[in-house]
Amino acid sequence: MKIPTIKGYRRENGRVGVRNHVVILPVDDISNAACEAVANNIKGTLALPHAYGRLQFGEDLELFFRTMIGTGANPNVAACVVIGIEPGWTQRIVDGIAKTGKPVAGFSIERFGDIQTIANASRKAKEFVQWASELEREQCKFNELYISVKCGESDTTTGLSSCPTVGNVIDKSVAIGGTASFGETSELTGGEHIVEAKAANAKVVEQFRAIFKDYTDMIMKEKTDDLSESQPTKGNIRGGLTTIEEKAMGNIEKLGRKTKFVGCLKPAEAPKGKGLWFMDTSSAAAEAVTLWAASGAVVHLFPTGQGNIIGNPIEPVIKLSGNPLTCSTMSEHIDLDVSAILRGEMTVDEAGDKLIEIIARTANGRLTAAEALGHREFVMTKLYRSA
Repeated sequence: MKIPTIKGYRRENGRVGVRNHVVILPVDDISNAACEAVANNIKGTLALPHAYGRLQFGEDLELFFRTMIGTGANPNVAACVVIGIEPGWTQRIVDGIAKTGKPVAGFSIERFGDIQTIANASRKAKEFVQWASELEREQCKFNELYISVKCGESDTTTGLSSCPTVGNVIDKSVAIGGTASFGETSELTGGEHIVEAKAANAKVVEQFRAIFKDYTDMIMKEKTDDLSESQPTKGNIRGGLTTIEEKAMGNIEKLGRKTKFVGCLKPAEAPKGKGLWFMDTSSAAAEAVTLWAASGAVVHLFPTGQGNIIGNPIEPVIKLSGNPLTCSTMSEHIDLDVSAILRGEMTVDEAGDKLIEIIARTANGRLTAAEALGHREFVMTKLYRSA
């Protein structure tokens, strides 16, 4: 495959982004109002309110910081204003983002109050957004894009059309030196042995086995082997998938036919090099895409059968479907219709080429369906209850 070129934003650390957001990032739930006020004051900025950030500890706290820092550091973000109630955690996030060279500033509400904090942060946000508005796209290589993949509302058509299309793109992208990540630990159940066979070496197999065992141990610890209405979901069942094993077989098609995955990542952890990586993520769409965006992914590929409508504030989500009913009744949500595969009018390889074209157009600035419709689902993952 010839390496296509795209027009992207080359960030201070050399990474390539496809959007140019100025983010107003709350450290905690009680700082959401101040962040939203700043975003209201300064047009062209983007607040990311969320529900967490207080009384967390241990690995849950580490995941929180990875997610916060990774979100602000994502190459699709030009600059970031961080607002928190306390100065300590606020500064920790600022310092983490600053390591990328990205413009970032932090403000804490204690001893200032909302009104003063909002005023100070608004002035800095105005400075950042005017600076970012003059940044220009430059020619970059397609294989510089870090792509994440996850499906949702799967049915019988996803494993036969849209997921193999994504797998075809993964094969082509990784073959030319690209970086990609897959996950959805729970939705590999029943097909974990197939995933293991796609690991690059014995060490990666061992890493994957440990993560999958941790997931199954958690299910058993909760004294249940009944995931009814969760895996598979009601939507999956309506679409003809009767077991989690059937769902897993379709999901695994996204990994491609030729590509081996080179390592395993914690949630929101950035890949350590090129190639395909497994990330331990939830199968909940908004949570999972938020984690991938925090790991630095700049474009997400999302096959859907019954019609999941997920978006993300900073990582464009490209939807593709092979279900002709969904492509007809929910056409405003679909970026690429691959139902021709099921009619024998298009090969998976041809569909993969069309998806690469859509990725390039998105990287060059085309809004995805989810972006045009205003879907900005930003959902933090929480491992256990607060202290």
